[in-house]
Amino acid sequence: MAKKTTPSYKHIVVAGNIGAGKTTLTGLLSKNFGWTAHYEDVENNPYLNDFYEDMVRWSFNLQIYFLNSRFEQIIDILKGKEVVVQDRSIYEDANIFAPNLHEMGLMSTRDFNNYQRIFKTLNSMVQPPDLIIYLRASIGTLVNQIEKRGREYEDNIRLDYLKRLNEHYENWIRSYKDGPVLIINVDDLNFAERKEDLAKVISKVNAELNGLFK
Repeated sequence: MAKKTTPSYKHIVVAGNIGAGKTTLTGLLSKNFGWTAHYEDVENNPYLNDFYEDMVRWSFNLQIYFLNSRFEQIIDILKGKEVVVQDRSIYEDANIFAPNLHEMGLMSTRDFNNYQRIFKTLNSMVQPPDLIIYLRASIGTLVNQIEKRGREYEDNIRLDYLKRLNEHYENWIRSYKDGPVLIINVDDLNFAERKEDLAKVISKVNAELNGLFK
C-alpha cells in the first residue's frame, strides 16, 4: 500500500465580497479535498445585526470582532497538521472593510488608526496563506446571491456599500504580493448548483496547488 504523502500546503483562503459564494465554495472544497473548513463567524457574531442597523456606532466593534476571530483561526491553523480552507482572510478586514468604513465616514479616524495598529501587531505574528482563491463578482451577481440566501440582517446593505467594497477588493488583489492568488469569475459559474462548474473550479485549484508545490 502506497504511503500517503503530506501536502506541502496547509492554509487555503477563499476571499470575496459579500454574496460572492465564499462559504459555499469553502464547504465544497472541504468536501472534495478532505480539508478542514474554517468559516466566518456570522451566526454567533454579537455585533452584525446592530452594525447593519447603525454602522457608525458599531463599525469598530464589528471589525475588531472579525479581526480577532480570524487571528485565532490562523493560530489554530498554524498549530495544527491538517490542511484548512478558510472562509475570508484577515487581509480583507484590514485592506477592504475597515478602510471602506473609514472612507464612507462610518468609522472615525481615531478608531481606524487604532484598528490598523492592532492589525499590524497581529499580522506580524502570522504568515500568509499558501493560496488565496478570489471570487470576483459583479454587483448584480452579489445582489442576486444576497437576496437568494435571505439573511435578515443583510436586508439593509446599500448598493454603494457593495460597489465600494468591490473596488477595494480589486485594488487589494492587484497589489497583493505575499503569495499566489487564483481568480475565479463567479459571474460565469454556478458551482453551487452545476457539477460541471464545480469541476472547473476544482481543476483550477488542483492545477494551482500542484504547480506551486509539486
